[in-house]
Amino acid sequence: MDICVTVKVTGRVQGVWFRQSTKKCADKYNVNGWCRNNPDGSVEAVFSGEETSVNAVVKWCKSGPTIARVDSHQVKSIPAPENFVDFQIR
Repeated sequence: MDICVTVKVTGRVQGVWFRQSTKKCADKYNVNGWCRNNPDGSVEAVFSGEETSVNAVVKWCKSGPTIARVDSHQVKSIPAPENFVDFQIR
């Protein structure tokens, strides 16, 4: 079953290759969507795909790349806002 979630990660998550590492993880699990830096210093992402794969990427976001520090990790289920064909860094 396909699902779609939004994730907001705070901590030291900008300037540590978080978005690029998220894309690599999403591509590994064939998860589509996007991620971006927010002005408040957080990283936001939308993941869409098979439930097990999306959950694997969401789990990865709890720690991120080795040089990141994740302080909080918020996940919300959402209806798919668009038909994603890949994973993009915005």
